[in-house]
Amino acid sequence: MSKVHVMDHPLISHKISYIRKEDLGSKDFREMISEIAMLICYEATRDLKLQDVKIKTPICEMTGKELAGKKLAVVPILRAGLGMVEGMLAMIPAAKVGHIGLYRDPETLEAVEYFCKLPVDCEERDVFVVDPMLATGASSVAAVQMLKEKGVKNIRFLCIIAAPEGVKRMQEEHPDVDLYIGALDEKLNDHGYIVPGLGDAGDRIFGTK
Repeated sequence: MSKVHVMDHPLISHKISYIRKEDLGSKDFREMISEIAMLICYEATRDLKLQDVKIKTPICEMTGKELAGKKLAVVPILRAGLGMVEGMLAMIPAAKVGHIGLYRDPETLEAVEYFCKLPVDCEERDVFVVDPMLATGASSVAAVQMLKEKGVKNIRFLCIIAAPEGVKRMQEEHPDVDLYIGALDEKLNDHGYIVPGLGDAGDRIFGTK
């Protein structure tokens, strides 16, 4: 079964409370989403492997540590996932970026694919799938499945707010994918929105509503 990591850092909790406010403008919302993504990325990369490297400081030579050459990729689920990419790349700037486009069918609430563009060597990389909201789990489950069908074996899912229903579905359908969650909320409402949540993350990031 996959591990579920719910963030308990005070800065993450503070920033998530801030973006929940309905009167927060798109500019501030976007900036805060990026900052939260950066902090969650910090936790999600905690177990990356290191290797020794010889370096010379202004004082002397020493043996330091650097990432052990592992290839990484960030794959946002369009369009809201784009809001997390800048923060992720601030922490892992050498990562490649792919894109998966899915929309939620308003009747079935299931994910429908409309776009997929990944690094050519994606199957060799540790992939961080990012989407601010894990609601029903339909989009995240579909995105991860698309990656697996293209040969990707090491996948982690990062979100800012999740509902228990989405977490349960992800664990059931992708028990090998660890989840990194900023805040675990109460439930989904009848329209598939997270309660208390923050509304539609895509609309709030891009100012389209």
